[in-house]
Amino acid sequence: MSESLSAPLTLDSVTVRYGRTVALSGASFQVPSGSITAVLGPSGCGKTTMLRAVAGLEPIAEGTIRVGDRVVSGPGIAVLPERRGVGLVPQDGALFPHLTVRGNIGYGLRGRAARRDRVEEMLALVELHDVADRRPAQLSGGQRQRVALARALAPSPSLIGLDEPFSALDSGLRTALRSQVSALLRTSGATALLVTHDPAEALAMADWVVVLLDGEIRQIGTPEDVYARPVDHRVGGLFGDLNRIGAGADRRHARPHELRLHAAGALDPATDAVATGLVTAVEFRGTHHQVTVVSTDSGEPVVVVVPAGSRPPQLGDEVAVVPADAHSRTSTRTM
Repeated sequence: MSESLSAPLTLDSVTVRYGRTVALSGASFQVPSGSITAVLGPSGCGKTTMLRAVAGLEPIAEGTIRVGDRVVSGPGIAVLPERRGVGLVPQDGALFPHLTVRGNIGYGLRGRAARRDRVEEMLALVELHDVADRRPAQLSGGQRQRVALARALAPSPSLIGLDEPFSALDSGLRTALRSQVSALLRTSGATALLVTHDPAEALAMADWVVVLLDGEIRQIGTPEDVYARPVDHRVGGLFGDLNRIGAGADRRHARPHELRLHAAGALDPATDAVATGLVTAVEFRGTHHQVTVVSTDSGEPVVVVVPAGSRPPQLGDEVAVVPADAHSRTSTRTM
């Protein structure tokens, strides 16, 4: 993430406090123009506080926030939320229940003719012309979120902030809508800051991921970087099971799909096992079986995936765990 003085959003050593509690500590990063940057972390990590500070809804104790080339929060500076050029899509959409879809999208836009044209443009973008005269109570959850996005985009803000926009939706709709919203943001050319606790959402939608834990930024990188090369076990664990394998200087991390299982007595002597132990759990997950092996040496669990078309080991079986690349170089029988 290269630095630019004219980036749509720049945080420089931003700290937010609630009394003696530090909710956000020394946060620094930029959001590149035209990108989607996800702030990922568990509940209570400070991500919504960060977004509210960017939007001008929370004062900062230290540091500066710039939107474009203008400081909007800093020592002696607190630009009002409506003057920051930041559009906000809250978790529940926060639509006006008494207004139609058209009325919600056009709310706050100036000039009757310009407002009408912009509303029509936004309706076309989010494909909601057929429900333009309905009120929020008459819409589905996905439609309401698209209206909220259109309303935020309508004034052409410098930045769109999305606060857990899909968290209230069921799994199937959430997956479909995040694809739609991602496409809409890219079609519009908007720059977006997405706050989420869902790693799948961050990986699927974002160009850059900012990992936030306990109010501190722990890693910034592309989705591929933070998934494949986490800075530590805790960051890696946000993206699913992550095994600790090896010992001492050789200790490293491995995802379940990077490991394979062998019957303990059938392993080629030239192949180094990262663990041997007993199978303590086998769970069918549709596309694969998830197998848990408790290491005889360390007592730690190691999770491995076995494709659904392959026969998984049984509970109590003694197995050896090897790296997948070692598996590909040997003809030893696998399980």
